[in-house]
Amino acid sequence: MDKKHLFSKLPSVDEMLKQERIIYLLKEYPRVLILDSIRETIDKYRKEIVSLSEDNIDKFSIDKESMIDQVNKLVKLKSSLSLRKVINATGVVIHTNLGRSLIADKIKDKVWQIASRYSNLEYDLELGQRGSRYSHLENIIKTITGAEDVLVVNNNAAAVLLVLSTLCKDKEAIVSRGELVEVGGSFRIPKVMEQSGAKLIEVGSTNKTYIKDYEEAINENTAALLKVHTSNYRILGFTHNVDIKELSELGRKYNIPVVEDLGSGLFIDLSKYGFTYEPTVIDSLKGGADIVTFSGDKILGGPQAGIIVGKKEYIQKMKKNQLTRALRVDKFTIAALEATFMMYLDEDMAINNIPTLKMLTYSLQELQVKANNLYEKINSKNLNIDINIESGYSQVGGGSMPLEKIPTKLVTIVPRNISVVELEKRLRLSDNHIIGRIFEDKYILDVRTIFEDEFDIVADTIQSVLE
Repeated sequence: MDKKHLFSKLPSVDEMLKQERIIYLLKEYPRVLILDSIRETIDKYRKEIVSLSEDNIDKFSIDKESMIDQVNKLVKLKSSLSLRKVINATGVVIHTNLGRSLIADKIKDKVWQIASRYSNLEYDLELGQRGSRYSHLENIIKTITGAEDVLVVNNNAAAVLLVLSTLCKDKEAIVSRGELVEVGGSFRIPKVMEQSGAKLIEVGSTNKTYIKDYEEAINENTAALLKVHTSNYRILGFTHNVDIKELSELGRKYNIPVVEDLGSGLFIDLSKYGFTYEPTVIDSLKGGADIVTFSGDKILGGPQAGIIVGKKEYIQKMKKNQLTRALRVDKFTIAALEATFMMYLDEDMAINNIPTLKMLTYSLQELQVKANNLYEKINSKNLNIDINIESGYSQVGGGSMPLEKIPTKLVTIVPRNISVVELEKRLRLSDNHIIGRIFEDKYILDVRTIFEDEFDIVADTIQSVLE
């Protein structure tokens, strides 16, 4: 047998389209995807035949059913979304690469009802005329924060940009040199300020800034005093910084607005759950900040958003800024954010129902129960692995609380027939996309970030990739 004979055995596209399993596919998927997948499969076989050595020609077989199997896989792959569900086994709760905060299961019906039907997004039901999309969030956020006014844009960097563009365009904003942070994706506060049209005035040093540094920099062109909470890093040792209360007193003395960028939107004091104290949004406002900005999809536990709260006189100006139109949020965000904030009316409800808060506040006893459960499900498969339950540490993630090491429970796996690296790769590329980590030559599953209804999926997937 020669290569010419193998080429002659390859089915044509028309021949493949007549196969019963392909006809069934045509009822479910677009014809163009099936045609592309058939051509790709046939072309793959052609290339394999071309690359065959003389010794291997007789060993090569063309099986139509195997080709149809490949077409099936390709069609399903081509028709699946690029953005896919994954299982987070890393123990990083607010994992930026894996979608940050998770929307509470309790609110999904409310959000879907808004998303799948018409809504009063910009319609005032009482007056029967055009309304504002921002009005849906104002009452609940003002109730929780005590702020005079509220504005929501698409993320916190946008919030800072809008605040500075409104208050400080062609004027000066004073900020401590130790607070010139860089957030994800190499976006830096100085660059955001530059984009807004504000002139950055750095005061103090990297590790020490005093109130006199701010006061000495104030002049007739000063438009704001800016404080940036260093939520994604800490400077330790020989340090000093100015708190929001002291800075606010200085702002009032010179009639200059004080803006605080908190980064993470924290509304519950987590120190009662064993965390280091972090300033909450309410603490900042009570401390005297005129404007506070924070994210919706970090510790707040909602959708991606940048939330601006504070004095009405300043926020009303922001609402008239032309940038607001470019930075506005859609109905999905508004619905999810309002429903999330509703749960903050009751702290226990928020802790128990918002996934981010629930994961952060698990007790070690709860984690031990979860670890035992996952261990039993995997161990019952009688796989060729060494499996154990060990103690370890989780992380908050999302640029929040960088020094916090949260005690957790891990299920560790060492496969006997493949490497740990290969196991990680197979699980990551499996249909269920399990994202774990490797530590000390062990594959680590941190049960803190794995949902209990995912345990069977994890166990079955491990069995599948090992067998």
